[in-house]
Amino acid sequence: MRLAIDAMGNDRGPRPIVEGVKSFLEADRESKVILVGDRDKLEEELALAAVSDSKRYEIVHASQTVEMHEKVGALREKRDSSIMRLVELVKGGGADAMVALGNTAAAVGAASMVLRTLRDVHRPGIAVPMPTVVPDRPCVTIDMGANTAPKAQHLVDYGVMASIYCEKVLHISNPRVGLLNVGAERGKGNTMLREAYEALQSSSVNFIGNAEGGDIFNGTCDVVVCDGFAGNVILKASEELASAIMGFVKDAANSSPMAKLGALLMKPSLKGLKKQISYETYGGAPLLGINGICIIGHGRSSPFAVYNALRVAKECVTVGINKLIHEHIFKIDSTAGDSVEQD
Repeated sequence: MRLAIDAMGNDRGPRPIVEGVKSFLEADRESKVILVGDRDKLEEELALAAVSDSKRYEIVHASQTVEMHEKVGALREKRDSSIMRLVELVKGGGADAMVALGNTAAAVGAASMVLRTLRDVHRPGIAVPMPTVVPDRPCVTIDMGANTAPKAQHLVDYGVMASIYCEKVLHISNPRVGLLNVGAERGKGNTMLREAYEALQSSSVNFIGNAEGGDIFNGTCDVVVCDGFAGNVILKASEELASAIMGFVKDAANSSPMAKLGALLMKPSLKGLKKQISYETYGGAPLLGINGICIIGHGRSSPFAVYNALRVAKECVTVGINKLIHEHIFKIDSTAGDSVEQD
């Protein structure tokens, strides 16, 4: 299996990418990783990291990088950027999946522009596994920023695609799907949300009704469907809250000699807590609905997050996630498709 990664998108340069790739190659003896970026810099980092088995990796040179502050328009100006070379590899069959850790807008834009969407999928959506109070049972929230102004049919597609991802990749059977709204009662929200409610209820997914923000974390739902604007706000607020919580715990643990002793005794539990609420555990989020496997992650991804992003990419290829999405989209009842606004 050939997994391609944008090696230049990380905020700290290619080093965390290379270290994550090394860990992945050590754990997975069957896959090959294609690093896309500046050849000289990558060869230097690979030598420093002592990645010696040249049969397990390949470098595809790209002379440009789309920086974090740049808009999607930079893609047209930087045709030799690492993100453009990345999607072209997948498009041309040179890679089975891509991992883009950096400018999310550029990754979504490049994938949408070059790979296009799967047949009968109206819009792609970023599906992010969010931690819940139930161990090892995340809640996949979609969309987290790809489409900030969706139509009802887009939300239906999201529910179907995220359910398949939840079941086949995260191994959660018959996932419960909720529609993010301002209240749990039927009839809440604007016209688009009410249309999406009726369509999801008539679809093939296990729709349990409207969900409120807390339902993402309390284990009520396995999938929460929302528009990209709300989803992105939830994602960024949640990540900063998780970071703040760990900071509060650290401050409390250092507040007195007795607290330090207690923290020492609780160290294994605190490590488990950090792992449970950290985005690094999941590594990356699939951009579902694209005609190619595309995993999107943070520009500040650590080597551990890079390792997990590559792992998720391989799992998506292994289960044939796009073939399953294409097949299951047809399971949406025709009356649901007729009842919502189309493109």
